[in-house]
Amino acid sequence: MDGASRVIPDKEVVPMAKIIILTGDAAETLEVFYPLQRLQEAGYEVHIAAPEKKKLQFVVHDFVDGFDTYTEKLGHMWDADIAFRDVDPSDYVAAVVPGGRAPEYIRNDEDAKRIVRHFMEAGAPVAALCHGPLLLAAAGTLKGRTSSAYPALAVDVELGGGVFENGGAVVDGNLVTGRAWPDNGVWMAAFLEVLERQGAGLVAQGASR
Repeated sequence: MDGASRVIPDKEVVPMAKIIILTGDAAETLEVFYPLQRLQEAGYEVHIAAPEKKKLQFVVHDFVDGFDTYTEKLGHMWDADIAFRDVDPSDYVAAVVPGGRAPEYIRNDEDAKRIVRHFMEAGAPVAALCHGPLLLAAAGTLKGRTSSAYPALAVDVELGGGVFENGGAVVDGNLVTGRAWPDNGVWMAAFLEVLERQGAGLVAQGASR
């Protein structure tokens, strides 16, 4: 959704506020596409950032009775809009970190950590789901914060200095977290409330109305 803009009646066309999704190969399909499309529906311009600007292969994680962890199969493919190294976080009003296996390795990317630190230190809205809080922990931004995550990652939240809460839409100030894709609806609903509360409006900051 590059170059998107919003027409205000009897006013000039102004650029829409932008939100960045930080992800990569092996991200969970539903955890990328639901926030992407829900935030677009709400009127935001949404960009997907990854280690490289390329076509990404997502995966599908499912839950099977009697199986001790989730299962995985290939999901949809989608193009990243921008590489982490090229992201200027000040261009965006908020960030989203979906789960899947992508956070396991993007947490080692210095630019991914730089981007998420920008939002967390500024108190700007951040949403993370499932394995997403692994990136927040690696960036040193979970210290003293309450966060949900995939329940098996409770120890990772705690080792990162955070307090784990097993919930679908855990809100701690600017931070909204959940456990996995079954929480998508309540997770994004809470995130949209934080965006509204913090004034991360639909019109790009600094634009003339």
